[in-house]
Amino acid sequence: MTGAASMTVGQIAPAPRQEAAIELVDVTRSFVTPDGKSLTAIRDFNMTVRRGEFVAVVGPTGCGKSTTLSLITGLAQPTSGEVKLFGSPVVGIDPRIGFVFQQDAVFPWRNVLNNVAAGPMFRGLGRAEAQSLAHDWIKRVGLTGFDKHYPHQLSGGMRKRVALAQTFINGPEILLMDEPFSALDVQTRVFMQDELLGLWESSNASVVFVTHDLEEAIGLADKVVVLTTGPATVKAVYDIPLPRPRVLSELRFDPQFVEISRVIWDNLREEVMVSYQRATSQAQAAS
Repeated sequence: MTGAASMTVGQIAPAPRQEAAIELVDVTRSFVTPDGKSLTAIRDFNMTVRRGEFVAVVGPTGCGKSTTLSLITGLAQPTSGEVKLFGSPVVGIDPRIGFVFQQDAVFPWRNVLNNVAAGPMFRGLGRAEAQSLAHDWIKRVGLTGFDKHYPHQLSGGMRKRVALAQTFINGPEILLMDEPFSALDVQTRVFMQDELLGLWESSNASVVFVTHDLEEAIGLADKVVVLTTGPATVKAVYDIPLPRPRVLSELRFDPQFVEISRVIWDNLREEVMVSYQRATSQAQAAS
């Protein structure tokens, strides 16, 4: 396996421990299905995310990408191995983590202003101060004038901007994103990708971004982690040497971007084919 120039291909090089924001060390996660069978979602899983680093995770459908996020948040516990945040084991839900879901997580009964202000108020900030801070974030995500609108009055892209403002207003040190733009049309998705990069570059958050879109992963990330077919383990890690700041609508035509996409896809495609063949065999056996 060969890679583009200046690119680390298929090598896993953990950051020095003092620089790590997230560490998964030899993690396995198994659970019992409703029909009483044991299922292993991830196995012997190792991943390090440095402070301020943007890491994208790609892999076949159902390979355990979302399970990885659940372990980082503390919503799930590893069967074996260790999950650490800033050098300490994960214990419960950590307030330093922000999470952006695939589906909108806005409150339908609150307008934009009160949706964005909700986080600071839950953390103890007074209403006036929280709303003042929310006005600033609403402006940052380009929703000035929509403060009084409710979610059902907004487009999908606008609701996603509300979700980003909801998350970044709390100053997360770690940001987890589970296919946040997959439901958007192509044009809106590109716009939101650039919006996310602008917000992230002004913060120092460490990001784990799960996606099925390889071009999205390469365009956004400092590092792309490729997972195997489930039970997932890390197959390869690719450093992305594209300079920042990036504009994704222009980056896709860059020859280096195209070459990086080709190299990673050659690796990822093997796992996608295994997953497809497995699913086909299971469907035939069930028929």
